[in-house]
Amino acid sequence: MNTNPAKKIINDPLKCADDLFDGLVLAYDGKARKVGTRSIVMNDLRPDAPALLIGGGAGHEPIYHGLVGKNMADGAAIGDIFAAPPPDIVLEATQAVNRGKGVLFLYGNYAGDVMNFDIGAELALEEGIEVRTVIINDDVASAPIDQKGNRRGVAGLVPIVKLAGAAAATVDSLDELARLAQKANDHTRSVGVSTKPGSIPATGQPTFELADDVIGLGMGIHGEKGVALIPMCTAKELAPKMLDIIFGDDLPLNPGDEIVFFVNSLGSTHMMELLILLKEARPLLEARGLKIHQTIVDSIVTCQEMAGVSFSITKLDAELKKLWDMPCESVGYTKL
Repeated sequence: MNTNPAKKIINDPLKCADDLFDGLVLAYDGKARKVGTRSIVMNDLRPDAPALLIGGGAGHEPIYHGLVGKNMADGAAIGDIFAAPPPDIVLEATQAVNRGKGVLFLYGNYAGDVMNFDIGAELALEEGIEVRTVIINDDVASAPIDQKGNRRGVAGLVPIVKLAGAAAATVDSLDELARLAQKANDHTRSVGVSTKPGSIPATGQPTFELADDVIGLGMGIHGEKGVALIPMCTAKELAPKMLDIIFGDDLPLNPGDEIVFFVNSLGSTHMMELLILLKEARPLLEARGLKIHQTIVDSIVTCQEMAGVSFSITKLDAELKKLWDMPCESVGYTKL
C-alpha cells in the first residue's frame, strides 16, 4: 500500500464532486446551467426534439459532464467520485432536458449506473416522460465476443457521444435517436493499458496496485482486470499488441473503410507518449488499408493521475460520417 498520499490542490476531500461541478458550470461561460443537486443542462435546447442525457461518476473529467454542449449531449447527471449518479439526480436531469419527445439515456456499462439510470427511467415514466437507453460497451478486453453485453464502457464513449449528439441535433424522434446512438456504439471498439494507478481524492490512496515493471494490458479505467500483465515495453512493441486486440474482435474492418482513431490518456500519460504511440499505430492501420478520417489525441477519459493510454476505433459509414462531420462544442471535446 502506498503510504504517501497523492497531492491534490482541493478543498474538502469529501466534497470534490460538488466543487468540481460548480467549476464546470463556470467553465461553460453561461452556455449551460446547474439544475437541482448535481445536473448540468444546456441553456439553448432545440425545441420539440428528443433529448440526449449522459452521465456517470465524477473523477473522470472531462467526461461525462464535460461533453454537454452544441451538437453534443443536452445534459448530464453526475455522481460522486467514481460513483453512479443516484436516481433522484437522474430524474432531475431528465426533467430538465425533456422537451416533450422523450429522453435517451446514454452511459457506460457499470452495474451502479445501470441500476440507477433504470430506476431513474421508471421514475420518469411515472411522470409521463418516455425514455430509451443505450449502454456503451466498447471495451473489447473486458469480455469475449459471445459476452459483448458484459463489456465495460471506456474511451469509445467520446466518439459515441459526439455521434449521438449530432443525431440529437437533427432527428425528430426518440426511436431514431436511439437507433443512431446504438449504431455508433456498435461501430466502436476500444482497448486500454495502464502503467500506474490513479487515486481516490478522499484518501489520496491508489485505486489499485501495479508493479513498476509491468503494463496492465486491457485494464479498465478504474483498474479492472485486463487480459494480461506484460513486461514494460516500448511504444513500438505496445501499439501492435493493443491493435491486435481490437482487430481480433467482431467489428469488420476492411480495406477502404474510414475510421476515427482516438488516442486517449488516462490522466497522467503525457502528450509526448500519446504522439509516439500514434506514430507507431498509424502505419499499422494504414497497412490494413484503413482510411483515417480523423485522429483525436487528447486526455478526455481519465481516472485522476492514472497513467495509461487507450486506443478507440470508430468505423464510419455514410450515415455516421455525416454526423461526425457536424461541428460540435463542449468543455471536453470540440470539433470545428
